[in-house]
Amino acid sequence: MLPIDPLYVALALLVAGIAGSFLPLVPGAGLSMLGVGYYWYVTGAPGAFGLVVLFGLGVVALAFDWVGGALAANVGGASTRTTAIAAVVTLPLLLVLGPLGLLVGVAGTVFALEYRRHDDVELALRAAAYATIGVLASTAMQVVVTTAMLAVFLLAVFL
Repeated sequence: MLPIDPLYVALALLVAGIAGSFLPLVPGAGLSMLGVGYYWYVTGAPGAFGLVVLFGLGVVALAFDWVGGALAANVGGASTRTTAIAAVVTLPLLLVLGPLGLLVGVAGTVFALEYRRHDDVELALRAAAYATIGVLASTAMQVVVTTAMLAVFLLAVFL
């Protein structure tokens, strides 16, 4: 068996991290961090400072992944309880409908629970819109940050 260059493994994981940022339940930032960590472990590059910067970017991407949608829902007026229930309800929909299930689950659950809570369509629509936009914005930011990780990695390795 031929040995695989660590750079190719790291690049494959970093690119998979970008792709994973688009897909629900795929830890895009985690894959990117794994690629950086693997390359550092095998080669000692990009050095301590580069490693800290790259892992810092990974943590930022993870934060967007884990709290972006919930934070937006709270800003839109949804309760913490509503966002937690929406997360639980969304999982089976995500498995059945894929990314569409994520959007339908979040929007539908937040709307239904906030309407029940306030008996006001406008407030419920606002909370559902914020939550849905938050999920989409969170995904976009994950893509931006994991792409930045790839760019910084390439700069650190080749400069």
